[in-house]
Amino acid sequence: MNHEYLDLQTVAHVEGAVRLPGSKSISNRILLLAALSQGKVAIVDLLASDDTAVMLAALRALGVEWTEEKTATGTIHHVTGVAGVLPNKSADLFMGNAGTAIRPLTAALAVIGGDYTLHGVPRMHERPIGDLVDALNAAGTNVEYTGNPGFPPLHIKQGKITTQRLSVRGDVSSQFLTALLMVAPLMATEHAITIDVVGELISKPYIEITLNLIRRFGVKVEQNGWESFTVQPGQVYQSPGTIHVEGDASSASYFLAAGAIGGGPVRVEGVGNNSIQGDVRFAAALEQMGAQITMGDNWIEARANGPLKAIDADFNHIPDAAMTIAVAALYADGPSTLRNIASWRVKETDRIAAMATELRKVGATVEEGPDYIKVTPPAAIAAATIDTYDDHRMAMCFSLVALDGALRKGAPTRINDPKCVNKTFPDYFTAFAKIAK
Repeated sequence: MNHEYLDLQTVAHVEGAVRLPGSKSISNRILLLAALSQGKVAIVDLLASDDTAVMLAALRALGVEWTEEKTATGTIHHVTGVAGVLPNKSADLFMGNAGTAIRPLTAALAVIGGDYTLHGVPRMHERPIGDLVDALNAAGTNVEYTGNPGFPPLHIKQGKITTQRLSVRGDVSSQFLTALLMVAPLMATEHAITIDVVGELISKPYIEITLNLIRRFGVKVEQNGWESFTVQPGQVYQSPGTIHVEGDASSASYFLAAGAIGGGPVRVEGVGNNSIQGDVRFAAALEQMGAQITMGDNWIEARANGPLKAIDADFNHIPDAAMTIAVAALYADGPSTLRNIASWRVKETDRIAAMATELRKVGATVEEGPDYIKVTPPAAIAAATIDTYDDHRMAMCFSLVALDGALRKGAPTRINDPKCVNKTFPDYFTAFAKIAK
């Protein structure tokens, strides 16, 4: 058991600016694309966190060369692409609890072939990967489960792509489709490859990120709505030279919500009008709750505009940032319902169950369903010790219950295992303290 904790005192007002760490989703996608491409890639502002460290270590174990350069303004990672041919044909890879690393990497290794084992922390072995593996093996790859069928750990051997069409379920995790899209050019050596999506595709904005980055690396993807995607043969990833990583829009949600609850203005720098991340739409949800939002090309600012209003909305498009809405709902003028969030159950922890448990500790009445959560705010927020389930977003979300809002005062809060924020935002609590007045 981890006995470390952090005590947060109540915060009367928040104000200030926060420079966001790089986006996890963009960072790990760019790392793999850079590794697979032809030429050298300079990646500016790559996220420094557990999840990117896992991907960097895996690439090094596979023989991909990279170096890190510290500059006055940040870091630049120089990656030498291997043009789809990995120097090391066998490796044992530890993937932590990084879904954004293990899923695309599994697809790449399966298509390239070799002798590779992939494993992670115990929770990673409970996070589904079966839909991806089934799609790959049906196309001719050779991926075996060495533990529970449908879940890591995995053993990848040499296979041969024998098909021109793959189909993958879209309703468990968009990362399965992301993984197949990223390796489609490696499969399309002689024939076009088409990927069909079976059922409803969730978290579409994350697929938008994937398509945007694939195109930045010089590969064209033809799209038939959200039903199918085709990559023509003979395309090879090309280095874009230098590529910048946007600030993490999911991480922005905590500071924007703080501004909406606790006065503001709070400005986040690193994302804005031009962002390729769907999670910037979180700002629109706060606006629906009555917050005042302003945006520039590379910043978003939130301030309170009176008490927050309750919300009843579909959050399928921003599942990660929606967790922040569930906590902001404590400060609203009535019950809020977050719908279509079944993917919460297969994330770093079962987030619907975890969120319901911890919200009840601070006094809320919570109704949870298979794919929704309804939060009725308490008359007063109660002091509590919050468990974080080794889930970075639980720790960051619940820092907000220390804030004084228009309708309710915050309460002193103890966050257990605060270091779990290292997954995406190691300096989170320092940044939070800076805006707390």
